[in-house]
Amino acid sequence: MKNRLCFVTFFALSFFSCSQQQQQSNPQPSPAIEQATVPTFDAQQAFTYLTTQTDLGPRNPGSKGHDACLKYLQGELSKYAEAVTVQNFTGADHKGKQHQLTNVVSSFNLQATDRILLTAHWDSRPWADEDKDPKKQTTPVLGANDGASGVAVLLEIARLLKQNPPPIGVDMVLFDGEDMGKSGSTDTWCLGSKHFARSKAPGFNPRFAVNLDMVGDAMLAIPREQYSEEYAPDVMNLIYSTARALSIPQFVEKPGRPTYDDHIPLNEANIRAVDLIDFDYPDESNRYWHTSEDTPDKCSPQSLEAVGTVLLHIIYSKAITR
Repeated sequence: MKNRLCFVTFFALSFFSCSQQQQQSNPQPSPAIEQATVPTFDAQQAFTYLTTQTDLGPRNPGSKGHDACLKYLQGELSKYAEAVTVQNFTGADHKGKQHQLTNVVSSFNLQATDRILLTAHWDSRPWADEDKDPKKQTTPVLGANDGASGVAVLLEIARLLKQNPPPIGVDMVLFDGEDMGKSGSTDTWCLGSKHFARSKAPGFNPRFAVNLDMVGDAMLAIPREQYSEEYAPDVMNLIYSTARALSIPQFVEKPGRPTYDDHIPLNEANIRAVDLIDFDYPDESNRYWHTSEDTPDKCSPQSLEAVGTVLLHIIYSKAITR
């Protein structure tokens, strides 16, 4: 996930107006949500999806865990989706080494023309370069939160979409090669979303996209990521008003740091996308991001449930249907 040094440079391209900032600090009342029956997100099942990934070990490209996880994801999604395809491509890490990479694409309610896109990255960081112990900085990261958490939420949503056909079309993409980058160089990050954006069919025009990254933190607090606010403020308002209506406190009404993540290439390809991310993992003073401490014990089923529940209510709500 994302490099912090490029935030200021990139954010200069899309800064906020005073009126938008005022809207964040004084959110509008939560609207009543008209909806069909919304399936219940199973927190424990989602957490099992998380630990199943981490039990395979680090999932950095070229590793045994990466190969095993790809097979697992394809097999699991094939149980639930109407269609599952893969996008195979090559990409170089910031050290110049080439890797075979794979995006996993799944679709639900193929007949629907009104569609949304849900995404997450499934690879994990090849190096624990932020670890306090220099001896661990060259070892791969397990990626319980940074990678596995977003995938876990989407797998549980996929299971529920199979059991409860949604009123809209839903596409999911699990991106590979997101986390091989070098801090300060946006070209080296988000390889899977860049490939997807370059190769998408001209007729693929989802209403919007929501990217999930680092959403399993046991102390989850998701602020309003700033690029998302610039690209798709109405989508952010929909997400946060839904969370308010459901009294889900993990969605925090405050500006978050601008983060270069998989939603940026999607927006550049004219897919309006937002990023749900809690970069302060677990808090502002102590971070497990890109360290050997990014393990399942730092995550919680309740955090996955909070995010999944909001997305399910949006999927099944009439608030987004034309």
